[in-house]
Amino acid sequence: MQKNQQGQKSDRVETQQIDMNVEQNIQPLLDIMTKLRDPETGCSWDLAQTFDSIVPFTLEEAYEVADTIERVALDELPSELGDLLFQVVFYCQLGQEQGLFDFGVVVDKICHKLINRHPHVFTEQDFQSCDVMKQNWESLKEKERHERQLNSALDDIPLALPALSRSVKIQKRVARVGFDWDTLEPVVAKVQEEIIEVLDEVNQAQVSQDNVTDEMGDLLFAVVNMARHLKVDPEQALRLANRKFERRFRGVEEKVAASGRPMTEHTLSQLDAHWNAVKQEEKDK
Repeated sequence: MQKNQQGQKSDRVETQQIDMNVEQNIQPLLDIMTKLRDPETGCSWDLAQTFDSIVPFTLEEAYEVADTIERVALDELPSELGDLLFQVVFYCQLGQEQGLFDFGVVVDKICHKLINRHPHVFTEQDFQSCDVMKQNWESLKEKERHERQLNSALDDIPLALPALSRSVKIQKRVARVGFDWDTLEPVVAKVQEEIIEVLDEVNQAQVSQDNVTDEMGDLLFAVVNMARHLKVDPEQALRLANRKFERRFRGVEEKVAASGRPMTEHTLSQLDAHWNAVKQEEKDK
């Protein structure tokens, strides 16, 4: 273990260009985490956790941070960010127990990466435009990928990403090597083509659900590509659309309740009229 700790120290990067006093602020949390994982006096739940078992909690906390920001509930954000930070500290505790890494190594890694990718900030290097700066960023990332011996442009894209986000990652990667349309027109045409192919499958004499699913997947992928070309994050756009639909449907439920008749006694056209009324009320605000 001592040898491994020495290896960790030697692996840490000098970050004297910036003023850091991480330990003073983070140490109480690191101490709490150590106590929670104490084999004799710790929490039985925390002791039972592994790298794999806490992944779902990490994803959940990340989404809660995103939800808080999108709701503009910034007074809740410090608490949610704390929950997400705890996930990082948990991984670091597990890494330290197994002699792999600790929190200091994680901090040094990200500091080194940020300094290396921002030479225009931390060195005398200057860029003439944002485009040149972006090109340099991409070349540095490509160099890092080469050093990690990644062969395909699609290597190291996490499988656990939400499907929409992973589609964007895939499309951005292939775009870097020139596999992309330069204009929006063929992107839109591809979406229209995929819609037709879905309908063709649906209208078959004997409908194959597998084929419908396959074509729907192609359609969704094409829509994600359109969103990317329009500089829209499809994951975020869909979350906002979900929230908008939920808000408006609750408004419909309020109008139904005010009518004194249950939802099931309303026709679709009546419910649609309530929906349009809710939309108009939103516009009038």
